[in-house]
Amino acid sequence: MPKLEELEKIDRDFLIPKDIAPILGVNPYTINVQAKQDVKRGVNSLGFPVIVIGTRVKIPKLPFIRFMREGIIEKEM
Repeated sequence: MPKLEELEKIDRDFLIPKDIAPILGVNPYTINVQAKQDVKRGVNSLGFPVIVIGTRVKIPKLPFIRFMREGIIEKEM
């Protein structure tokens, strides 16, 4: 199972559901579906920010790591 330290080494500012799914213990598709539903409803139930562009879901790396380490929930979408 990947660890947060491995995510920190990724040389990108944004992660994709495939990157974080093993850490959360869910399927990447589940993250995609939830993110898209949240955008339509104007909520963020994931606890970390996501960006939905068409069919793509991007997760800002630093806020995700902060959420996982410190439990800080980002309420803005």
